[in-house]
Amino acid sequence: MALTLVLRLDPYSNDYSAISQMPSLTHPFGTDGLGRDVFTRTMRGAIISATVGLVAILIGAICGLVLGMLAGYVGGMADTIVGFVCDVAFAVPPLLIISTIVSLRGPGIGGIACSIGIFSIPMFTRMAHASTLQIAAENYVLAARLQGAGLPRLLIREILPGVLPQISVYAFTALARAIVTEGSLSFLGLGLRPPIPSWGGLIAEGRTQLGMAPWVTILPMMVLCLTVFSINTLKECFDVKEGQ
Repeated sequence: MALTLVLRLDPYSNDYSAISQMPSLTHPFGTDGLGRDVFTRTMRGAIISATVGLVAILIGAICGLVLGMLAGYVGGMADTIVGFVCDVAFAVPPLLIISTIVSLRGPGIGGIACSIGIFSIPMFTRMAHASTLQIAAENYVLAARLQGAGLPRLLIREILPGVLPQISVYAFTALARAIVTEGSLSFLGLGLRPPIPSWGGLIAEGRTQLGMAPWVTILPMMVLCLTVFSINTLKECFDVKEGQ
């Protein structure tokens, strides 16, 4: 119901009779300098941030799982090449490269999500690689190999179930980083272009109104911070559960 209501609201609607109004029952987050409802724009920005974050971690997790498990189990040249590429990726400032890619490709949810997802692959790969090295030495994996199981079956049926828990926990961190990165790009003017609502864009738009209407910047910023805090809290809960 709440999601349906948010989707029906118009984040681009201007009400020139309600310019820069303080938060109220009619406008819970107040309005901006064009009379647009800040709450509506913040909630629509949440949908955009969630989309970018989920697409990014899907790209990172799927590619990282495949590369990490292959490199960890096969070893040899594959392990060396994958390890070298990951080292190079870790040495490059991700936000700088992502902003360059987005600037060249132009703003768009798909391009931003893919760019962030590509730079999340190395960490997923490293985690999958480390888990695969441990699991590959287990007796049940060795038994399956002696019984003639092929590489696809070994990776999917024997190793993948043991790798997924570690990857799932890290996915929370990757999601938080993706949301923050998308917000940073929009704040710097390299992400989605106004009037498309995004958390970073809303925070940037409100900078010129801090003295007269601080809620335009502060409330979307608080929503962003609370979202990242909630995701990290969920990660800690899963860490404790895994430890038990």
